[in-house]
Amino acid sequence: MTELTAELAERTAAIALGHVAREYPNKLDHVLNGPHDARAPRSLHPIFYGSFDWHSCVHGYWTLARLRRLFPEMARAAQIASLFDGVFVPEKVAGELAYLARPLSAGFERPYGWAWLLMLAAELRRDGRWSAVFRPLEQAFAARFVAFLPKLGYPVRAGTHNNTAFALILACEYARVAGNAELLRLLADRALAWFGRDRGAAAWEPSGEDFLSPTLTEAECMHRLLPPAEFAGWFAAFLPDLARREPKALFEPAAVSDRSDGKLAHLDGLNLSRAWCMRSLAEAVAGDPREAILRQAAGRHLRAALPHITGDYMGEHWLATYAVLALGPIEAPIAAPRRS
Repeated sequence: MTELTAELAERTAAIALGHVAREYPNKLDHVLNGPHDARAPRSLHPIFYGSFDWHSCVHGYWTLARLRRLFPEMARAAQIASLFDGVFVPEKVAGELAYLARPLSAGFERPYGWAWLLMLAAELRRDGRWSAVFRPLEQAFAARFVAFLPKLGYPVRAGTHNNTAFALILACEYARVAGNAELLRLLADRALAWFGRDRGAAAWEPSGEDFLSPTLTEAECMHRLLPPAEFAGWFAAFLPDLARREPKALFEPAAVSDRSDGKLAHLDGLNLSRAWCMRSLAEAVAGDPREAILRQAAGRHLRAALPHITGDYMGEHWLATYAVLALGPIEAPIAAPRRS
């Protein structure tokens, strides 16, 4: 399977509907400023209290929003709309905003949760039905990116939540949909400053808990934020031996030893996110031998991961999102912003 089918859309929608409102088990990113802050997830987060953790709940809603848009005739479309009608309401949006105003909440879910929140905002903008109500939360997180990125002196190159390039990719899609030129220019400027001189990537990956490929995620970030001709030269220098299937580590799907271990189960996500990057990067090199190499490698990674998006809650609460990301259309247009 190399594309998102109606059958898989129904399956992934059912998965997400099964966990976005499941409050427990729950792993909070929460600073206690005093005894009064010892509260249950639903009390802290009136919308995003499910899916084991806040960011997974956010992208669980993104999964549902995107599936409903791409497959409007799906059986669960009405159920998704009813859920959204109940949660995307002014008082619940205000409750999520109030959490951000708490002391010591400036770094809450930075940058991964920030980026997924903006992806959800982009999807709601495409639909239009709930976007206006959601707008204050969207604006709060866009402002956090604008305030924070100039202060980040060095990118985070980990294969987990703190990866800077992944956050820029998602924020870029949002900025294009929202027409936020200021944010888009900032993303492009920072990407060039952080990654523009990178050459000959060794791809020492995966690490034991990766769900993102530091190498391919960086390449996809530059694909989104550089002009095509500029990206072509950068990509050729960054992965100069790609036509020979080097570095070999990028072409071998990761093996998962224990899917009940939440961190080890990350590697199923690595296979899906690699496939997503490979499919997109194949479009950037269409017509040369690297295209077929990347598409074949994407297929291998998809076959390794798709059978395992359900089975244990440690993977089930988030992997469907990455299946939709890996198989769905590349939504953001690949057109570089004007840099300052």
